Formats: sequence, structure tokens, C-alpha cells
Amino acid sequence: MPEYLKFEHDVLVIGAGGAGLRAAIEAASVPGLKVGLVCKSLLGKAHTVMAEGGIAAALATVNSADSWKVHFADTMRGGQYVNSWRMAQLHAQEAPQCVLELEAWGAVFDRTTEGKILQRNFGGHRYPRLAHVGDRTGLEMIRTLQDHGIHQGIDVHMECTVVSLLKDGDRVVGAFGYDRQRGRFMLFQAKAIVLATGGVGRAYKITSNSWEYTADGHALAYNSGADLADMEFVQFHPTGMIWPLSVAGILVTEGVRGEGGVLRNSLGKRFMFDDIPENYKSQTADSEEEGWRYTQGDKQARRPPELLTRDHVARCIMREVKAGRGSPHGGVFLDISWIKERIPSAAEHIKKKLPSMYHQFKQLADLDITTTPMEVGPTTHYIMGGVRVNPDTQMSTVPGLFAAGECAAGLHGANRLGGNSLSDLLVFGKRAGKYAAEFAKGKSQGKINTDEVDSIAKTTLEPFDRVSSSGSTGEGPFRIQHELQEKMQDLVGIVRTEKEMLTALDELEKLKKRSSVVAVDGNREYNTGWHTALDLPNMLVISEAITRAAIERKESRGGHFREDFQNKEKAFGEFNIIIRRGAGGEMKVVREPIAEMPAELKQIIEEQAK
Repeated sequence: MPEYLKFEHDVLVIGAGGAGLRAAIEAASVPGLKVGLVCKSLLGKAHTVMAEGGIAAALATVNSADSWKVHFADTMRGGQYVNSWRMAQLHAQEAPQCVLELEAWGAVFDRTTEGKILQRNFGGHRYPRLAHVGDRTGLEMIRTLQDHGIHQGIDVHMECTVVSLLKDGDRVVGAFGYDRQRGRFMLFQAKAIVLATGGVGRAYKITSNSWEYTADGHALAYNSGADLADMEFVQFHPTGMIWPLSVAGILVTEGVRGEGGVLRNSLGKRFMFDDIPENYKSQTADSEEEGWRYTQGDKQARRPPELLTRDHVARCIMREVKAGRGSPHGGVFLDISWIKERIPSAAEHIKKKLPSMYHQFKQLADLDITTTPMEVGPTTHYIMGGVRVNPDTQMSTVPGLFAAGECAAGLHGANRLGGNSLSDLLVFGKRAGKYAAEFAKGKSQGKINTDEVDSIAKTTLEPFDRVSSSGSTGEGPFRIQHELQEKMQDLVGIVRTEKEMLTALDELEKLKKRSSVVAVDGNREYNTGWHTALDLPNMLVISEAITRAAIERKESRGGHFREDFQNKEKAFGEFNIIIRRGAGGEMKVVREPIAEMPAELKQIIEEQAK
């Protein structure tokens, strides 16, 4: 039997981004509870630091007409009404207090002239709603949560990856993983577990996601028997860098458009005015002049079409490229430099409002955004789908297993509004931590099946056993990951057809067989090949879940666009698609009716549509 490093916690949080840190802080606030926090990278280096635009919360510091009701209606409209209405309600109601709590813990936000938290415009939001710190809001959030969290008595396990959850009957009772530096196995015993592992972007070729986003939490939950929901809804952020190739996919914040940036095709035309969805026409500017006034704080003006929802803007960009009106490298132009026509000292204004974007383009593309338009195109950014959770408690369909943040489903429906991700992390990270602690308080530690643990350890080491006595190896993991990314980008990307997705399923099956016999050389210390070999099964099973859910949804809605079913169908708006592991290990696809929305919430949506 191998030797394991053993740890015992009341609550174990897997993932140390915004949701994980907030969950751990909340759970640790309960006297007597022992809380563990597992980081795949170093503490403070989670993907949340890459978030740029801001935290969406109806603080109403810039426009007093804003309220939780408007935020709720915006979120439901953006999600095409397949969201969990209860999660959207809680999120809109609780986000302002969560932002003020962050401020009380030391977060330094940009300020209005009156000293209040400044809020900026963002796509899909009716009013300026994003509390921000320049374009480095995620970094400030993580810094604040980390600085506050390290004083709460949380045990932090850095550079560790969890490969399997452990159950005692139906209940989750632990987790098994390894230390990425030395390759030592780690056995965690816990009364409750919170998954906060982020997204799945590394299954795609072009992505804004960091190396950690290999679908770990989604796969851990699925393999333990938890339901997944809304997996067909993958968001392709409309503005990622596309040139040079070494930076393809790196995010260009929506804040550029919020500060007055415009999208133009190769003819110099602002093409977004050509396609404004019917349900947004009453809230969208019908002239460039009105759109500019909106970005400058005119409360009577309507938002420019560049600030429509991300799914729509991304498809409009692709339309221009396919029509031959794209930029030289296959995107369109995002221009913030044009504001020099409107305001004095424009260059300094841009550097002050968008410091990260200025340095990002200057350092990585040798381009000055204060004088030159940027080339941008869609990049895989976020998955709306994830672990199906109880809207109030964040517990999954497996007792003792909770989820929050991007790896949980429900809040965003078919499409996430910019800025709602960071407030999602705060609101539902806090709730997950609270209810995980409550669950743990009433439970004793479950029994760990040592035979199961030994079997998992053996499987984890098998890639090393596939090296021949002569030293030659079989196929390596990096080639398989590259092919997976190519297939998902080409066959289950921004535009989908049933024929291509059925081909994707066949290709995924072949890749699964190849990954099951993948070989790695070297030893367990600092071995990125071994790490990738262990990540592959997660990315493959979740890629299959995305594909099967997308085949099932025979319509176009939000982030899911079917070229063979281009219209939105009323019948498909009445259920969510659930992915469930069958008794024999097969993947099942189930339609789950959406619960009836209370009359008072329906009324809010109707009133805000006027």
C-alpha cells in the first residue's frame, strides 16, 4: 500500500479563486470548524486575477435608477430565461452587500467625485453597474480575499490537484489528490466539500482561460454521481487578442467598449448597428452620438450596440469575418483611440482607465491602443453550465458536495453578462461556505474505503508503467490534448451543426481510447506530462457532456448557436438539459422542466421590459 499524506477537515474547499476563498472564509467563521483549502497553483494566483472589467452589483452610485430588480431582469434577459430565477434573484439582492463587505476588508475601488464606488457600463447591463479597480478588478478581489482569509485559520494546501472524490454510501466524505511539486499522494477526509475549480476552457484551442481550467470540478462532480446542467452553453467572449499568434485568445476586456471603444469592420463601418435584437431595441442607441453620450454618463442616453450581450456581439463579429469584411488576421477592429476626437488628453485618459490593456498590447503586440485600433476576435471564455445545485444552499445532488462559481450552473442560463461572474463568486461562494459548514456541523467523519484509495493511486501511476524497458514510450499526453482542442474548436465551437457534433462524439471516443494508454517519461516530481495525462480524462468527459447537451438542444439560444436550427424555440425555453452518469458509467441526457417563476418576479421582468 502506498504512503499518503493524510489531512482531516470539517469543510474542504477545492479551488482558491474568488468563489473558493469566499467559501473558505465563510466556513471558517463558524467557531470550532476546521477548514482546508486546496489550490491547484499558488495561493493568490488563481484565474480570478485575470478578470478585468468589474463586479456587477446594483449599488446605484452612478445612476440612482438602478436596483436589484433591474439587475435581476437584466440577468434573466441575458440568460434567455433558462436561468435559475431563484439564483438570479439572490444574486441581484445580495451582490451590493458582498461588494461593500469586500470594501470593508480593504478592497480599493475607483471612486466618483463624491467618493462613492465608481461603476462602469458593461454589456447587457441597463445602467453603469460594475464596481471596478481600473481594469484589474479580479486581482484586487483576490488580493483582498487572500489578505483577509489568511487570518481565519484556514489550512492551505498549495500546488495540489484532486483527482477523485471519495464517498461513503451516497455521501461525499473525502478527496484524493497529489502534490504537483513532488508527486506525493494526498488523502483528505472531510464532512463537506465545496467545488470551486472554475471552467473548462483548456478543452478548446483558442481560450482566455489559464492552464488550470481543465474541467476538474465538473468531472469530479460527474464521476461522483452529481448532475450537471446547461453544459451546451459555452460563452465565446467577442474580444480576444488574435495577433500575433503567440497571444491568440488572451482577453481584451469589455471595459474597452464600456469606456467608448467601438467595433469596426475592414471598411471602417460600425457594423453592430446593423443587427440589434428586437428585445433590446428599446434600450439600445440608434445613433453613434447617443451611444457616445451613454458611455460618458448621460442618464437619458441608451447604450451603444457594442454593449449588447456577448453571445450576440461574438456572432456579429464572425458574420463580418465570413462576409470578407474582417481584419487582416481574421477578426475585426476594436478602436478606443478614436475618442481623441471627443475629449482632450485622450491618450492619458485611456491609460488611466485601461492600464492593463495599454500595457498588454504594448508589450505583447507592440501596439499602442491610444493611437491604433486593436485586432480582436471571439475566444472561449466561460461555461454557463456546471454542477446542478440547490439555488439557496449550493449543494449538488450528492449529499455533502457543494459547488460555487464557474463550476456551478444556474445563475447565468444561456449567456452570462459581463461582471456577473465576480459577483457570482462572492454571493454564491459565501452561500456555499455557509451551508457546507452547516452540513458539516451535524455530521461525523465518514468512512474512507482504503481499497478504493489504493486502486485510484495505482491508476494514477499507470502512465509511468507504459514506458518500455528500452526507455521508449507510447503516445504522449500533449498531442492528445492538442487534438482535443482542435476538434472542440472546429466541431463544437461558436457555430454548431448536428453533423459536426456527431463527428465530434466519434473523435472524442477515439481520443478517450488513446488517452487510456498514454505514457509519460521521467518521475513524479515537477512532471507536466504526468499532470496533463491526469487532466485528459476530465477534459474528455466534459467535452462529451458539452457535445451531447448541444446535440439535444435543437435551437439557438444564448451561447449555443445551431446553424441547422437558427431560431429560438419556445418549447426549449421550458427545460434545462441535465447530464447524468448512468449506473453502468454511460452518459445520460435528461430534460428537466424549469420551475414556475413567482408572479412577483414575472412582474418585475415585465416592468423592466418597457
